[in-house]
Amino acid sequence: MSVDFEVVAQPREAAGKGASRRLRREGLVPAIVYGAHKEPEAISVPHNEILKHLEHEAFYSHVLDLKVGDASTKVVLKDLQRHPAKPFIMHVDFMRVSQDEKIKMIVPLHFVNEAKCKGVKAGGSVSHSLTEVEISCLPRDLPEFIEVDMTELEVGGIVHLSELQLPAGVELAHAPDPDEPVVVVHGARAGGDEEESEEGGETEA
Repeated sequence: MSVDFEVVAQPREAAGKGASRRLRREGLVPAIVYGAHKEPEAISVPHNEILKHLEHEAFYSHVLDLKVGDASTKVVLKDLQRHPAKPFIMHVDFMRVSQDEKIKMIVPLHFVNEAKCKGVKAGGSVSHSLTEVEISCLPRDLPEFIEVDMTELEVGGIVHLSELQLPAGVELAHAPDPDEPVVVVHGARAGGDEEESEEGGETEA
């Protein structure tokens, strides 16, 4: 993990929709932090700060430093509520992590070397069936993404969920269906559109 994120928060006592609206008017986002066998804690975070963090893909699948006053806690982002029509964050859920307890997280798939893919060079096209997977691991082993190398995939080739190369200490959160595809290289259409055009031209003639 090459990026570190620190989220500065402050405790909040008032609860309810009215209190949450007041926080949002002040540029704050109501949030909660829970887990690690401790009581949930109501907090608020600056909207602009959380919005800036969310520009980084790694923020969604990274162990974060949550600072509330003088206390710092390791957490992960578990839920995010956005306004349905405006670019506003409405609520954030953080989960505390313990270094000796596994966590489940959804991480993105990064497809690399698509341009060098044997099937693509032969005229095929790539279809992504999955773009993220849920994994289970200890916090120290949490990857920012899972890499899928496309280089050797031929036309008609498929990478199945069970064939993903997972980092050490990482496993899929659920037993994979061995036949579930992650990415497929389809063959090029054999001039079907051109044949239809020619047939149409003959009909008109």
